[in-house]
Amino acid sequence: MDTAGATRILAVVTPDSGLVGPGGAPVFMAHSQEEQERLALLLARIMGGVPHDLENGVYIVVKHS
Repeated sequence: MDTAGATRILAVVTPDSGLVGPGGAPVFMAHSQEEQERLALLLARIMGGVPHDLENGVYIVVKHS
């Protein structure tokens, strides 16, 4: 199986767990928009990923390979 160019979701950051379905990525809860943005940026730095705002109250941190 060729995985070149694969993208993996490393983390999900949301204020409402109801916005996220079950999956393999850890979900981090934030209490405010500011905390959500900061947490997504910090997780991206730590995990070597890139944060993306889905504009529905959810940020994902992904690893582009």
